Amino acid sequence: MTRLYDSRKRILVTGGAGFLGSHLIDRLLDQGHEVICADNLFTGTKRNIEHLHGHPHFEFMRHDVTFPLYVEVDEIYNLACPASPIHYQHDPVQTTKTSVHGAINMLGLAKRLRCRIFQASTSEVYGDPSVHPQPEDYWGNVNPIGPRSCYDEGKRCAETLFFDYWRQHNLDIKVVRIFNTYGPRMHHADGRVVSNFIVQALRGEPITIFGDGQQTRSFCYVDDLVEGFLRMMETDNSVTGPINIGNPGEFTIRELAEKTIQLTGSKSELVQMPLPADDPKQRQPDITKAREALSWEPTIELEEGLTRTIEYFKKRLPELVEV
Repeated sequence: MTRLYDSRKRILVTGGAGFLGSHLIDRLLDQGHEVICADNLFTGTKRNIEHLHGHPHFEFMRHDVTFPLYVEVDEIYNLACPASPIHYQHDPVQTTKTSVHGAINMLGLAKRLRCRIFQASTSEVYGDPSVHPQPEDYWGNVNPIGPRSCYDEGKRCAETLFFDYWRQHNLDIKVVRIFNTYGPRMHHADGRVVSNFIVQALRGEPITIFGDGQQTRSFCYVDDLVEGFLRMMETDNSVTGPINIGNPGEFTIRELAEKTIQLTGSKSELVQMPLPADDPKQRQPDITKAREALSWEPTIELEEGLTRTIEYFKKRLPELVEV
C-alpha cells in the first residue's frame, strides 16, 4: 500500500544498496520523495539499485558511515551494517564500528538538522533467548565475548545511543528490531538460511542443516518489513520504539528446508553439520506493539514469499559465483 506524504521529503538511507535498503528506497521513491543512498558497498551492491540509474529523485553516494556525512535531509533511515554472520564476522571490529560509530555519526547529523531518524536494530539483541516469543521489554541473553558479539552488542550499543540522544537532546527517534527477513535481492552467499537453501536446492546440491534442524526461526517477507518501516516513520513523536518487526509464524529449520525442496522440485538431500557457537535455539517476535502502535502485521505467507524469492534466484542462478 502506497501512502503519499503531504509534501516531498529529502531522505537519507544508509546501507541503501543492501537487500533491505534497496527495497525501502523503491517504496520511498514511489511515494514521491527524493532519496540519497549512502553505502560503502561492503555487502551492498550496485546491482540492487541499478534500476534506479537516471531516476531524477535518486542519488547514490559511496560512503562509510564510520566517517561523518554532511548532507541536508529531512529524514534519516540508518540501515548500514552487515547483517549476516559470514559478513559481520569477516571483520568484527569494523562491524562494531559500523554499528556504534555509524550511530554516533548519523545521530549527530540528525541533531544538527533536527530531523527524525530511524534505526534498524535487530532481534539479535535478544541473543539466545530464555523468553519465548520475545517481547520488547525482554533484555536478552547475549554472550558479550562470543563470535556473534560484534553484531549483537554493536546493535545493543546503537540502541543505547539512540535513546540517550532522545533523553538528552530530545531527538525524534524511531527504533525497530528486525527479525529474519527474506526476499529478492538477498545476497546468495551471505550464509543466511533462506538464500542458502534456495541456491543449494536449485543447484541440486545437498542442503546443509546446522544441528538437528529443530531450532526455529520466524521469516518475514521483505515487502511486509518495509511496510512496517514506513508506518513506524509515520507515527508521532511519542512512539520511539523499540518495536519488533517480523512474522510471528514459527518454523523449524528442517521444515524450511523441506518446503524449499518441495517448491523448487529439487532432488537435494538434507545433510547435518555442527551447530555454530551461540546460535539461537528459538527466535519468534511478539508483535503486539506493532499491531497496536502501527496497525501492522505481515500479510505474505511463507509459501508465497518463498515462491517469489525462488523465482528471483532462478533468474540469477547462471551468474552466481559458487562459494
